[in-house]
Formats: sequence, C-alpha cells, structure tokens
Amino acid sequence: MTESARTRWQARYDASRVRTADFTTLSGLEVAPAYGTDDSEWPGEFPYTRGLYPTGYRGRTWTIRQFAGFGNARQTNERYRMILGRGGGGLSVAFDMPTLMGRDSDDPRSLGEVGHCGVAIDSAADMEILFDGIDLGDVTTSMTISGPAVPIFCMMIVAAERAGVDTTKLNGTLQTDIFKEYIAQKEWIFGPEPHLKLIGDLMEYCTEKIPAYKPLSVSGYHIREAGSTAAQELAFTLADGFGYVELGLSRGLDVDVFAPGLSFFFDAHVDFFEEIAKFRAARRIWARWMRDVYGATTEKAQWLRFHTQTAGVSLTAQQPYNNVVRTGIEALSAVLGGTNSLHTNALDETLALPSEQAAEIALRTQQVIMEETGVVNVADPLGGSWYVEELTDRLEAEATAIFDKILAMGGSPLTSDRPADLAEAVRRGEHPVTRGLLRGIEDGWFMSEIAEAAFQYQTALEKGDKRVVGVNCHEESVTHDLEILRVSHEVEVDQVRELDARRQGRDDAAVRAALARMVDAARADDNLIEPMLDAVRVEATLGEICDALRAEWGEYREPARF
Repeated sequence: MTESARTRWQARYDASRVRTADFTTLSGLEVAPAYGTDDSEWPGEFPYTRGLYPTGYRGRTWTIRQFAGFGNARQTNERYRMILGRGGGGLSVAFDMPTLMGRDSDDPRSLGEVGHCGVAIDSAADMEILFDGIDLGDVTTSMTISGPAVPIFCMMIVAAERAGVDTTKLNGTLQTDIFKEYIAQKEWIFGPEPHLKLIGDLMEYCTEKIPAYKPLSVSGYHIREAGSTAAQELAFTLADGFGYVELGLSRGLDVDVFAPGLSFFFDAHVDFFEEIAKFRAARRIWARWMRDVYGATTEKAQWLRFHTQTAGVSLTAQQPYNNVVRTGIEALSAVLGGTNSLHTNALDETLALPSEQAAEIALRTQQVIMEETGVVNVADPLGGSWYVEELTDRLEAEATAIFDKILAMGGSPLTSDRPADLAEAVRRGEHPVTRGLLRGIEDGWFMSEIAEAAFQYQTALEKGDKRVVGVNCHEESVTHDLEILRVSHEVEVDQVRELDARRQGRDDAAVRAALARMVDAARADDNLIEPMLDAVRVEATLGEICDALRAEWGEYREPARF
C-alpha cells in the first residue's frame, strides 16, 4: 500500500524538534500543526509550497530582524542595543549613501549625505564601534549593501577578529546582489563582469571558510519598491538567483554545497492574499529549477529561504498613523507566506529615519503577531484555500512567462517547460539565464517593464480605480505633524574628523602596499578576498579600496535611453 503524504509528513513532524508552547486558540481549542488531505502537499515536502519545515513555526518562529542605521557607528550601536534589549532576534544594517556608493565620508561627493539614510562606515574601526558589546559570534547580522559589499564584508570579518570571535562560526547575510542594482536600485560601482568576479570570489571564500554565512541575498524588495508588479518581482528576483547559481557552477562549486548560502529578500506589499501567494510560488519555482535544471539533490540546496520587509513604498506622508495598520497587514502576509525573517517599517519612514518610538512600535507589531494571534500554531494555515491556491498558480504562470522572455533575450531557444534541455545546456557550461539577464540590463528591458508597471498603477490611482486611504479617499484627518528624527550636520563633521585622525595614525606605506597587492590579484584574476582583508587590517578605507579597483576596472555608466 502506498504511503500517504499525510503519513510521510507525520513521521517527519514526529522526528522534528518542536517548541514548548501553548498551541491552542485563545478559547483553549486544540489545533493540529498542519491541515490537508491524505494526498495533498504537506509542509516540508518538495516543492515546499507550504513551507520548508514540517513543523512550520512550531519548530522555530521567524527571526525578528529590524533594519536600522543612522548617523555614525556609535549612534547606530545604541539603536542596535535597544532592538536586541527589547526582543529583536537579529540585526540588519542600513548604510548611508556614500557607503553604498563606495565613497569615504570626506569625499566631496559625500557632502551633505553622511549618516542621513543609514550609518556611515569608512573603515574597520567604524565596524568595531558599530558592533561594540554585541557578540558577532552569537547574533546573526544582515547587511544591506551590494556595490561595495565585499570590502564591507571584509571590514566585518576584521572587526570580528579584533573582538576575538571565531570568524569561521559567523552567521548572517550579505546582500551583494548586483543584478538588482542594474535593474532597479542603481547603486553599482563597476560594470557587470567585475562585480560578478567579486561575487564569485566571495562565494568561494564563504563556501570554504565560513559555511554558515550567506554571501548573497537576492533582492526583490528594491525591484518592487521601484514599481514592479508582484509577478515581476517574483520573476526578476528568481531569475537573478538563477544567474548566481550559474556563476557558482562556472567556478566549479558544488551546487549542493554553495546553494544553501543563497537567500532571498522580498517585499510584503499591501495586497494581502497576492503577497501570500507570491511567497508560496517563490518556494515552489525555486525548488523545481534547482532540482530539475541545476541538479541540486539535497533539501537545503532546493530550499528558498527568505527575509521580508514590509513595503516602504506603501507608506504615506498623509495620515502617517495609518502606516501602522498597513505595516501590520503586510507583516501578517509575510508570516502567513512562511517568511524566515522579517523587518517591519516604522510609521514615520516616509518622512525620515525612524524615531526610537516609531522603531519600537514597528518591533512590537511583529511581537503582537508572534505572541497573540495564534498564526504560529499551524503551518501554512491558508493552504487549500481556493483563492490562495489559484493566486499561487497564476503568479507561477506569470513568472514562468517572464523567464521565457529572459531566456529568449539571451539567445536561448529553450523554454522553462523543458527543464531537461536547460539542464543539459548548463552541463555544457552554458549560462542561459545569465545571458538573458545581461542582455536585458544592457537593453534597458527590465527598467522599461518596471516603468510601465509603475505608470499603470499611478494612472489607476489618479483615476480613483485604486484607492489609498488619506491620499485619494478619506482625506479628512485630525492627525498632527510628527516629531521626526533629524541627523545633525555635526555627524558629518565628527565622522570626517575621526577619519582624518585614523589616517594620521596608520602606516601609510603598509596601506599602499596592501592596495597594490590587491590590484595585482585583480589583474591576475586571483581571488580578491584575502588581499582585501589584508588591506582592511591596515585600515585602508572603503573609498581607497573601491578607488583602487575603479582605476583598474573602470566605473560603470548606464547607457542613456529616451
């Protein structure tokens, strides 16, 4: 007799670790850990539509990972201590614009931007201050940065070394996703090939030296914030992920070893059911491509693990307290979609960086969902809903159609409904998705698709077909102006002064020699991580490292389009 899916799930559930908790309704009714028919898909089963684990959140709840960073490293360190002290489970670093662009705080192009949209980091000394009193060996840390991600990673490694942390045990995520920069966010430094070289070097290094660390967080968040639809976010993000898998394979890495180091970062927008369906479809598509196209044989290599942030673009300056409601709904969709970690936006983020009070409300929003609503008691509680299952299928179909367009742009005659043929092309050393991604970036296709979607939505808003409370309906209000966080210009003055003092106190000859060795390694096409670590250890700054490579590789300029 064939074993039922329910029986297989039950055996895996019984063998799993379950938290000690009250898994009953508010009225005391017992609830099962999952629901379904004998022959339906169950949580923890390929293709993981219903979640990666048979226990759902009964085994482990999502990580509360609040995104924070402003001013200098000391100020941000205080905010991190507040987040951790009030129940946050992990850190997520927001960097200021000069740091995101690989510029030092005293660069003329940094004037007026230091510390304003995140924390200013110029060298390993700043990174030491940022994590002062925080055990990097015990707390998982995410860093949202792509263009200069590799030197920033090196600074974190050196800060951990100086704190006596065993760096081989570090755990966390580095964004590093350069494809989405060309597609949406526009914070690149070099052209695609040098950036992909750095990413490949990082993948090799982490696979060998820091196996728990995830060197790539493939980001759909910024694609959605730029104006894409849910299906475009889903397809563009997963296609970027396939490109990085092809990069790893081109380096000779074992997909079952490096693929678990890939994670994802999605937007949770305000259309509740569509977002839940998007997350479910993402897991399913990724698992199938990883197994059928890229040859992954282990569960962990087939799993799509993802962080979610509620939609910044959904927040409004009008009636800003409504943003608490929007964020709560969006966070709940991420949880019901099975997110592995979550950041909730603050009500005042459309006006400024979050105040401490707004940051606490955002944190408490997650804690109310986790502790009071009962959604952690049942895995994929909306699984089997006719509406959610239909939406999941439709989003998968739309994403598949987009994959085929990307393959065609790269000159591939293959389509996603022929995974065996795609797998054969990959085995021959071809990179069918990567070719399509690079051509789509070069031709401006991704940008035009997002622009059209954003235009359609804006038109619907202006016609009143789509409504936003406080903006184009229900506009009357008694809301007073908020007191918002303002970053003083003194932050920039102090940061520049400290940077100058560090330069005065270091061994300049050692810095120049280390930078020269790094450039030599780049010319020889050697792995750059160790030479870059050496430069960071002698206090080479972020701008100096990036400028040395700019001089070698050039700086990317996006082609003009009209």
